[in-house]
Amino acid sequence: MVLEFHQHVIAELLEEPAGGLVILSSGLSLPKLISSLLLLHSPSQGTLLLLSSSPSLKSQITHHLTPHAPLLPSEITAELTANQRHSLYSSGQIFFVTPRILIVDLLTHKIPTSNLAGLIILNTHTLSENSTETFICRIVKSFNRKAYIRAFSDKPTAMVSGFAKTERIMKSLFVRKLHLWPRFQVNVSEELERNPPVVVDIRVPMTKYMAGIQKAILEVMDACLKEMRKTNKVDVEDLTVENGLFKSFDEILRRQLDPIWHMLGKKTKQLVSDLKTLRKLLDYLVRYDAVSYLKYLNTLRVSESFRSVWIFAESSYKIFDYAKKRVYRFTRAGGVKLNEQSKSITGKKRKLKRVDNNGDEDGGSSSTSTDGGVVLEEILEEAPKWKVLREVLEEIEEERQRQASSRKEFLLEGEENDHSIVLVACKDECSCMQLEDCIRNGSQKVMREEWEKYLLSKVELRGVQTSSKKKKPKEPKGYGILDGAVPVTPAQNSEASSVSKQEHDALLAAASEIRNRGKVDDVAGDNPETYDGSKGHGKARGKGRNKKRAASVQHSGNKDNKNYNKAETKDEPEIAPSGNEGPADDIHSGAVGCSSEGMPESAFVENGVLWKHNQKMDATQLKDSKPLPHVHFYALESDQPILDVLKPSAIVVYHPDVRFVREIEVYKAENPSMKLKVYFLFYEESTEVQKFEASIRRENGAFESLIRQKSLMMIPIDQDGHCLGFNSSSEAQATSSQNAVTRKAGGRKEAEKEMQVIVDMREFMSSLPNVLHQRGMRIIPVILEVGDYILSPLICVERKSIQDLFTSFTSGRLYHQVETMVRYYRIPVLLIEFSQDKSFSFQSASDIGDDVTPNNIISKLSLLVLHFPRLRIIWSRSLHATAEIFSSLKANQDEPDEAKAIRVGVPSEEGIVENDVRAENYNTSAVEFLRRLPGVTDSNYRSIMDGCNSLAELALLPVERLAELMGGQKAAQTLRDFLDAKYPTLL
Repeated sequence: MVLEFHQHVIAELLEEPAGGLVILSSGLSLPKLISSLLLLHSPSQGTLLLLSSSPSLKSQITHHLTPHAPLLPSEITAELTANQRHSLYSSGQIFFVTPRILIVDLLTHKIPTSNLAGLIILNTHTLSENSTETFICRIVKSFNRKAYIRAFSDKPTAMVSGFAKTERIMKSLFVRKLHLWPRFQVNVSEELERNPPVVVDIRVPMTKYMAGIQKAILEVMDACLKEMRKTNKVDVEDLTVENGLFKSFDEILRRQLDPIWHMLGKKTKQLVSDLKTLRKLLDYLVRYDAVSYLKYLNTLRVSESFRSVWIFAESSYKIFDYAKKRVYRFTRAGGVKLNEQSKSITGKKRKLKRVDNNGDEDGGSSSTSTDGGVVLEEILEEAPKWKVLREVLEEIEEERQRQASSRKEFLLEGEENDHSIVLVACKDECSCMQLEDCIRNGSQKVMREEWEKYLLSKVELRGVQTSSKKKKPKEPKGYGILDGAVPVTPAQNSEASSVSKQEHDALLAAASEIRNRGKVDDVAGDNPETYDGSKGHGKARGKGRNKKRAASVQHSGNKDNKNYNKAETKDEPEIAPSGNEGPADDIHSGAVGCSSEGMPESAFVENGVLWKHNQKMDATQLKDSKPLPHVHFYALESDQPILDVLKPSAIVVYHPDVRFVREIEVYKAENPSMKLKVYFLFYEESTEVQKFEASIRRENGAFESLIRQKSLMMIPIDQDGHCLGFNSSSEAQATSSQNAVTRKAGGRKEAEKEMQVIVDMREFMSSLPNVLHQRGMRIIPVILEVGDYILSPLICVERKSIQDLFTSFTSGRLYHQVETMVRYYRIPVLLIEFSQDKSFSFQSASDIGDDVTPNNIISKLSLLVLHFPRLRIIWSRSLHATAEIFSSLKANQDEPDEAKAIRVGVPSEEGIVENDVRAENYNTSAVEFLRRLPGVTDSNYRSIMDGCNSLAELALLPVERLAELMGGQKAAQTLRDFLDAKYPTLL
């Protein structure tokens, strides 16, 4: 079913034969709109090509077109031969194709452009004026002006970044019409609000410590932004805490600082990284449990404590202190809190802990005492949303049973099936797995498993440190960092400084106790790989995991709590079985069903009496709980059409997202008769709410800016292919005709021949071929063995971006590339190309030392030039500067030969390199060996090669003959002494 506003969009596009640019609000079902547009295509119109589609967008379009099998688009890949691709381009069907394949086929004339109906360009917000897509549009329009170009984007905020980005992209794509469809557009808002779903907005209060952590992070972020403002190098208007909540904030900062990056101090550069870290901390606070959050903070303390600025801010210690209080606290055996007695904590921390002591009495679950009289009291604070989510699911099930009993005779057969699915939407798959575990096994068990993994990771870290201590005296001097071993002292010192010695010992004692219990279970016949699932688990929660790995960690990695699993299996009939049946598993990998598959039988082995109190507590908790409905978990990051497939009747938005909210509205508008209830779970007064509201404001502001731009936009009237962008050759002719000297043939100018550049296929990942073509050069794409650009029979260019230059030096690939260029071409050129919006410098002048060091990029370049004296290095500030350099280099040169360029560096069947200018019919390895002999120079090695046929013959020549060939007695004697020198032996 196509929505009405989708029909309006399609009607507007069809009215304009040349195409247009459509910008929608995110979540307004762009894949359905494109699918509906593709259904109107007929083979008689010609071939339709779809460019720049992401994998998720491609799969969604294919999913919507699956019922219409004849129109299902296929993909053109590089594995197909040229003839196969030509036949597909001529078929009149719809194809997905990458810009790199399409531009090469256009330049090599493998596409019948007259048979091309048009192009559909997706994700237009990722393009720029020099993108390959604009190159494609220019060539298509030059050959076929009737072909339409339709571009789409659902990221309005990205379309307003930079100066007049939308207008510049429209000119580059040869599009004159701009279609804006925001959420507040009349047709859209009326249709989506005609039958709205029932919405329940639940504001969950954060715990005291969560609110304290959030406040402290915002204070630290504000302090970092104030430090950033002091640099006077950034636009102050953009430096707000609200902007700092979004990923685009990093792009805003880097865009402003990149041109002067080499002039910034270390502190300013570190502040940019710190703001990114603080945004992650805010996001992870409301997304993950207390133990995982503490584990992530511990990794930050170890990895960033020596260079970060934010850790030394005034409020940063509160973040670590409150995060620890959410998980555990220490008291002495007499009940006195260790925090008041400890002298190893600074005065500032001690003062804070006295203030918060009144609230510390909530919810300690169990304790473990050590020999030093210190008691480790476990708090294990659960996420408040967990309890609310369970209550919401119980309420949904109660309401469903009540409706079924009261109106059972009126229910249709299909309606009951529709009402059997509840969808819970989370940010990532890690959260899906954890919530599934919470609902099935209870939140207390999940927290205890995470806590035990945390303690066991400390034991493993301790074991690594002690084993390295024992091995250290046995190693001789000179080993250590040079041998590749990394010392663990920084981590050890940071761990010792993070808590007092007694606290650290108490944690290790508790972890050792848990590990010993695990060993007892292993003796009873358990799997020996009990604790493998707990290794290195802290950061994986922070960044999401592979689905298969997550499943294995959840089931097999928790074997240290086997008695819990046994207790839960007795109560599993109380919980409704999974809704994992049906088509959910077939269509996407992002939805995680609540299934009990994969639970190993070894997880049900009996345990000792020590854990029975916890076992009973979890069991009774689940026995008293009410039945739950069929639940499906969906990760928003997977970006799949889950609503159309599952058709849920109740949706719980666990992590609010604007895009998914709009998808729910579209889903309800497509199914007006369905009763849909949506529950939103927000943390009250949290950055989660602030970020959700700010994202709506940002999108509305972006559309308002686009509406103003549309009213002032200046698009050329001949935007149908006559105006092919900037062409320097035509402008040069115009200016020269005005300044022509009439004495020379009446000012007549000779016809200039078209410049040709042979380009390697791999170079079409960059935008330089596009800029060269824009300047009027003919681009010939071939596969080159030597070089990237052939400008003339003598000039070969190897192009390196800054990032590629560093990696090529590290791998040694650049040395080999320059060596082959020097061998086959008279003028080898290394082009180092900087980005236009970044600094035109490798490093600041203060970082360049006087000595040659192997880690310095300037030192590496100097050594490369010393080794290859004929190598020329060209520094280019931007793509357009490179095009100007190329045109000046080609001014007095012959055009390159395509056939010769392809054969250079490719050995023939006899082993002789074909078309080798300098080493033709010679053994190149023997020539290189000859040139490295003492006395042999660039001026005499050719005469030596003419005088003897092999190195064996050279070794037998007398000194007099060598003097004739080498042009001097001294050089001949040097070579003779080297050849006759005795080989030293040990005898």
